[in-house]
Amino acid sequence: MRKRLLYAAVLIVAVVHQDFWLWDERILVFGFLPVELLFHSLYTLAVAVLMWLLAEYAWPRDLEEEEDGP
Repeated sequence: MRKRLLYAAVLIVAVVHQDFWLWDERILVFGFLPVELLFHSLYTLAVAVLMWLLAEYAWPRDLEEEEDGP
C-alpha cells in the first residue's frame, strides 16, 4: 500500500510540474520574488522529500545485500 501511494505521488508531482496556471502571473512575493520562482523552489524541496521517501520505502532491499564469495 505504501509503495502505491508513493508511485501515485510521483504521478501527481509530474502533473504539478507543468505549472500552466502560473504562466501569466506577474505577482511578486515579498516584493521581489516572482511567484513562479517561489513555486519552483517549493516544488524542488517537495521532490527532494519524495525522492528520499522513495529510496527509504520503495527501494528493493535485495539490491543492498552483499554477495558471499569471490
